[in-house]
Amino acid sequence: MTHRIALNFEDGVTRFVEARAGETIADASYRVGVNIPLDCRDGACGACKCRVEAGAYESGAYIEDALSDEEAQAGFALACQATPKSDMAISILASSAACKTKQQEWETTLVKVERLSESSLAFTLEKPAGLSFLPGQYVNVGVPGTDQSRAYSFSSAPADDHLSFLVRDVPGGLMSGWLSERAKAGAAMRMSGPCGAFYLRDLSRPALFLAGGTGLAPFLSMLGEMKAKGDSSAVRLIYGVTHDEDLVSVDTLEGLAAEIPNFTYTTCVASPASSHAGKGYVTDHILPDDLNGGDVDIYLCGPPAMVEAVRSWLGQKGVTPASFHYEKFTPGAATPASKAA
Repeated sequence: MTHRIALNFEDGVTRFVEARAGETIADASYRVGVNIPLDCRDGACGACKCRVEAGAYESGAYIEDALSDEEAQAGFALACQATPKSDMAISILASSAACKTKQQEWETTLVKVERLSESSLAFTLEKPAGLSFLPGQYVNVGVPGTDQSRAYSFSSAPADDHLSFLVRDVPGGLMSGWLSERAKAGAAMRMSGPCGAFYLRDLSRPALFLAGGTGLAPFLSMLGEMKAKGDSSAVRLIYGVTHDEDLVSVDTLEGLAAEIPNFTYTTCVASPASSHAGKGYVTDHILPDDLNGGDVDIYLCGPPAMVEAVRSWLGQKGVTPASFHYEKFTPGAATPASKAA
């Protein structure tokens, strides 16, 4: 039996390797030419220390100088000793270049483009053989006819047959303009990735998802993963937009809420002219119970102003969540900024 390991490097690149039965993380990586930091191989030096973000493993034998009890309790492991017992996600404390690997390139074709609202589009691509990603990650998609690319988070779940994405239709936008005016099913597309440290970790406590605009996309991927795995962890999503026409995929959320136990959601619109029942910003709809006294995992994806507003709001409330993962994006940007705290 093999287990799939996602190696997430400091520069945002993710590579997947397969660990065979009894094989350590380091051995699985080196077998396919991914040279993660390594020195003694005996659990004595600590050079291969990494952080386990998700998955089960046996830690193996090592001395305290290489990995302290405090570090082990905080989720660190030694790649030369740790043996996966499930699929895993690992943060490698080095860049992909330093580990002699790089971002993967993929060729695909366009399946369809959908107009979701006046301000939003969705597009679907064929899923290339061998492509894996973590729910919440993104890829850089090349704009046909140019040498430029744009970063889009997957809205589809890793197990889905196709790849789906949400796009804000920006006037004059390079990709959104091509999608809305010239795209044809069957068009050749290219992409690179997956990338990003914004992805769903193992849920061991209540989680609060905060989405702004097309920042809903990674949460649809995360919820799709939860549905596929039968995960019944307590999750509440607050999805905020600026104008009524920006609110999309609510029917999808309704379906997910019906199929995922303990998942609930709220939508809100910031514009004073909105006719929507929920008014204001996402912070106006965070309830005390959502924060669970700080014992909560918060995931946030939206424009930079929204991310900073939420961080400021949490500081004003004196709340330090158990974990805080966020991704800032700007429509038309080449690469979003991910952060975990």
